[in-house]
Order: sequence, then C-alpha cells, then structure tokens
Amino acid sequence: MIRHARVLPVLLLAPLLLTACGSEKAGDPGPSGPAPAAAPGTGELASRAQALGVAPELVYVTEAPGFTLAQQSVGVLGDDGFSATWVDGDTNALLRLAVDRGTITAGTCPEQPVGDMSGERTTCARDGDAWYRTGAGRHEYALPEEGHVVRVSAEKDAVPRDVLRAAALAAHRPDAAETDRLLPSADPVPATPVERGDLPPFGDGAPDNHVDVGG
Repeated sequence: MIRHARVLPVLLLAPLLLTACGSEKAGDPGPSGPAPAAAPGTGELASRAQALGVAPELVYVTEAPGFTLAQQSVGVLGDDGFSATWVDGDTNALLRLAVDRGTITAGTCPEQPVGDMSGERTTCARDGDAWYRTGAGRHEYALPEEGHVVRVSAEKDAVPRDVLRAAALAAHRPDAAETDRLLPSADPVPATPVERGDLPPFGDGAPDNHVDVGG
C-alpha cells in the first residue's frame, strides 16, 4: 500500500519556520550583543571632580536666562560637596548652587540657615517636592535627593522667586559638554619658568644690584 505524505498547510508552516530561525527582529542585538554605552561624561566627570576634591555624585549644573557661570566660583563645599555661582551680566545678581550630603525635612528645615548665614531665623514652605526657604535677606529652594540636598539661593531683592524656582528645578547632573565647561581639567597645568632679567650668566647667579655712578 502506498502511503500519502501529509502536507502541512502553509499558514501552519510559516510560524514553525520563524521559530526555528529565531524570533529576533532584524537589526536587534542578540544576547551576546554589545553592552549599553556608559552615561555620557561619566569617566571625565569623576576624574575632574575628584581632582577638585568633590564627590562626583554631588556635581550638578543649572541654568537661568541672563545668567552665566562664574568659572572662578566652582569649588568644593564642606568635606566633598559642590558649589558654583552664576552671574546676571546686566544686574550682577548672583545665583548660588550648593550640593552637600544630608537631608531636609519639616522638622530640620527651620534649623538649617539659608545661604550659610548662621544665627538667622529661617522660614520654610513646601513647594511641590522642594522647600522654599527665606532668611537673612536671602531666599532659597532646597530639593532633597538620595543622600544629599541641592540648593539654589540668591539675595531676595536681586532675584525674583519665580527665577529662583526655575533655576532650582533646572538643576541636573551635567553631561559631557557641560562637564567640560563646568569643571577644570584634571591634568595639572605645567608651570612656566620665570625669566629673571637681572640674573648674571656667571658666578653664583645672584641678582645684579650694581648702581651706576650718581646713584
């Protein structure tokens, strides 16, 4: 007896072929594909921050219309915190960004002075996830983060509250380009030898203090 081979319908055969060949989409990396790229600027940020004495996770940057970074203000705050100031080119008003370890709650907020002005009374008001704080003629927005607090402060008469709030909410971890503008290079600048024109090319090299006739 001749047995007839059973032929699978085309509609049933197609899924089986896809399963046998693998279900990945074209262009998708398989399990052994390349690992995700590291966050932009992470390595450079770490080396520059550590050379400055700042913990890399405490480095933030912000922005506000009309304000530019005062490069000479960038530095360490406390043990390993971060501080930088932005200046309004028209009014010379200052926005100070400060990031340090710790936390802030309804109980501790009044105990923490605004802008490091100890001995002054501090008032606190909740504003979303942040605290709006005033004291000693200054005001500040403080944003609690994981293990640290980001603060943006200014003189109350110089910077309106809405500008201060926007700058605080704009605070973020810098990317590679922002890191390059914000932090000085970790490579030390080679010292340039100073040429002394009064040193004679002979003897012990002492300065030539010879006085001409007549003094």
